[in-house]
Amino acid sequence: MSIADNAFGPPHRVVEAVEWHDAVAALKADGYTYFDWLSAVDEHPEGFRLVLHLARLAPLDHLLLVTYVDRESPAVASITDVFAGAAWHERETHEMFGIDFPSTGDTHLVPLLLPDGFEGHPLRKEFVLASRVAKPWPGGKEPGESDADSTHSPSRRRVKPPGVPDDWLQPRGGSDE
Repeated sequence: MSIADNAFGPPHRVVEAVEWHDAVAALKADGYTYFDWLSAVDEHPEGFRLVLHLARLAPLDHLLLVTYVDRESPAVASITDVFAGAAWHERETHEMFGIDFPSTGDTHLVPLLLPDGFEGHPLRKEFVLASRVAKPWPGGKEPGESDADSTHSPSRRRVKPPGVPDDWLQPRGGSDE
């Protein structure tokens, strides 16, 4: 386990994905008994950064445990046997990023937030956010600029909403042709 410099927050301990479960168990044995949260960051195209925040009360201390998982087969051992409260976090991370958390009972990764039949993982950077095409994106105009102002400004460059492929946008003035 290595400690990474982090000038703007708690220390980071970085471990290999195969050491994830054992590192979490060792930190709990070392007094980090308060599980706060677990989530991921899409580091497209490399893979995903999995982050866990833990704290101990005496002496008061907290840290982030970090590991990196492959984009092609994102999986890391479940820690629900160490911290039962991690189950919801693993379910959400699985649903939003597609990261698997194999354990002795894989039924804990049932959908949590998305509607039945939803396909894909909406927090992956390659996930197309179709609603940003159908509904005006608030980031498409400057603060204080009204919708009327932006339609009368032909020189204004149209800002492409994040998560929308170039070929999904219609030219200004719109045509379905």
